Amino acid sequence: MSISMYAASVPPMIRSLTNLRSILEKAAAYAESKNISPSVLVNARLYPDMFPLVRQVQIATDVAKGAVSRLAGLEPPKYEDNESTFAELLARIDKTIALLESSDAGQIDGTEDKTIALPMHDKTVNFKGLPYLLDFVLPNVYFHVTTVYAILRHNGVEIGKQDFLGSIY
Repeated sequence: MSISMYAASVPPMIRSLTNLRSILEKAAAYAESKNISPSVLVNARLYPDMFPLVRQVQIATDVAKGAVSRLAGLEPPKYEDNESTFAELLARIDKTIALLESSDAGQIDGTEDKTIALPMHDKTVNFKGLPYLLDFVLPNVYFHVTTVYAILRHNGVEIGKQDFLGSIY
């Protein structure tokens, strides 16, 4: 049995970003209920040399939108990376989910061996489609969503594993 590139990429990323959205909504409600400035959580880090929550969300959405675009042979849309509130982060996630939902399976399926050129800092890394998806894209999306979860949990937001995984029924 085989699985299509579309099925292995778009639905899992939509699910992960949808769960991230729910986690951020709980964080916003938590901040309000505890009279904590939302900017404290939006800018929170697990460790001083790590990116803050806002950047973790930006990276997770960048990787997701970049993946479907590159696999489909399109230029990834550019986002400004200027979010500073929960509402702006939620809007960014919504925009990314809408892009994923509008992606065409016909453009993504069959890209297992397609060369993907990924600009990274001062160089370009070349991948084949399947390793790009399995070894770079999905681990990065999950890593950054997990880090948001960890930042919020560390700061007292009442979330658990089920919030990260979402409903499976």
